[in-house]
Amino acid sequence: MDLRGIDTPSLEWSGDCLAIGLFEDAVELTGYLVELDQKLSGTLSELIAETEFKGKEGSSAVTRVGANSPIRKVAIVGLGKAESLKLENLRRAAATAARLGKKEKVKNARVKLPIWNNDAALSGQAIAEGIELALHQDHRFKSDEDKVLKLEQVELLGFGGQEAAITRARQICLGVILARELVAAPANIVTPITMAETAEAIAREYSLELQILEQADCEKLGMGAFLGVAKASDLPPKFIHMTYRPVGTPRKKLAIIGKGLTFDSGGLNIKGAGSGIEMMKTDMGGAAATLGAAKAIGALKPDVEVHFISAVTENMISGRAMHPGDILTASNGKTIEVNNTDAEGRLTLADALVYTDKLGLDAMVDLATLTGACIVALGEDIGGLWTADEAIATQLSQAAELAGEKFWQMPIEEKYFEGLKSVVADMKNTGPRAGGSITATLFLKQFVKDTPWAHLDVAGPVWTDKENGYNNSGATGYPVRTLVNWVLS
Repeated sequence: MDLRGIDTPSLEWSGDCLAIGLFEDAVELTGYLVELDQKLSGTLSELIAETEFKGKEGSSAVTRVGANSPIRKVAIVGLGKAESLKLENLRRAAATAARLGKKEKVKNARVKLPIWNNDAALSGQAIAEGIELALHQDHRFKSDEDKVLKLEQVELLGFGGQEAAITRARQICLGVILARELVAAPANIVTPITMAETAEAIAREYSLELQILEQADCEKLGMGAFLGVAKASDLPPKFIHMTYRPVGTPRKKLAIIGKGLTFDSGGLNIKGAGSGIEMMKTDMGGAAATLGAAKAIGALKPDVEVHFISAVTENMISGRAMHPGDILTASNGKTIEVNNTDAEGRLTLADALVYTDKLGLDAMVDLATLTGACIVALGEDIGGLWTADEAIATQLSQAAELAGEKFWQMPIEEKYFEGLKSVVADMKNTGPRAGGSITATLFLKQFVKDTPWAHLDVAGPVWTDKENGYNNSGATGYPVRTLVNWVLS
């Protein structure tokens, strides 16, 4: 699809569809819209009147223009109240316009949306993101080819000269789409082996450094927690370490660490009926976002050194499986009593954190589909953020705000670690039911020594069962855009 910004007045355009954003309670036509309506023989004003269009966010209407018109169809999209306009409103309005275009079998369209905060670059980027992500469809596993006419060209009116912003949006969206497709694919397609192959492809495309630690390498490093989880699988574990290094001295050095369980059966604490075990292909959502961020950062080439790390394996059941009650030794020497084999993600992250902590970085962030407790606390649209470093908290919060991806900072309540104490080891891998996402964070904290660190629990937002904004039902690619914004900040 050709996506570009232009400054040509709407009155001079001919094409399939013109989509116009209108604010709530301010849908009367003014300025060039009056002239446009006259040119369209009153079609625009009739559409507003007949549909009783009020401009509410998410609302839309479309109609065909009369014969001999240079514009075949005209659409209106609600923006909500003008005083509440944010970049996220623009993304969602652009997504609505794009979906309308697809539904109406439009080949070329022009979209007219406002500029937020006088910032044409950020506004153009947000609009382009909304269009790209709304139009992405994953039909890889359907036998019938999608024969719906696709948009071939979209022009963003009023955004001439914003080619760099639109290109940046498309580069970031490629990372989001990669994460979506990794999360959406089943566990017989996305395995530890294919995850490593995906990292290899990214490294080749963008000239990133790549090191894949095999099982023997992990054994030499003493990664007993990670390998304890991996023991039951017939597929070999893969520890991925990919590095982007800028030309010249980096402004800062960061790491993104993603939980990479390509399938989680629960182990011997097997997930029971009604547990959603069929969706445990999504348990590598953190690693998928990590690789998606790597793809975007490789294309954007910022002046920041970034390490992308994931300990990838399956959590399966076999005669080799770790037992409830086993004691594992992580690579920092701490011992862990496994009182629940279904709390395996934190075991893999433990060794990944120890490994990353030794790299001498300015900050690191891990992200994981870690706990159902976080979904209970925050729902399915909001991720949890834990950190003792307020500078990182501010950076991530601002990055998420720009991305339109929601996080809520949660407490690190040290006294809750009492629930993780073990009689026979340094700690257990799970604590009481209450405060489960907090005790999971406290567990991870035991494996970070020197590097400023934040933990993101993304269990809810990596998947949606219904169309939501610019996310179609299925994998969302959350929180690739937040991670990219954090790196660029």
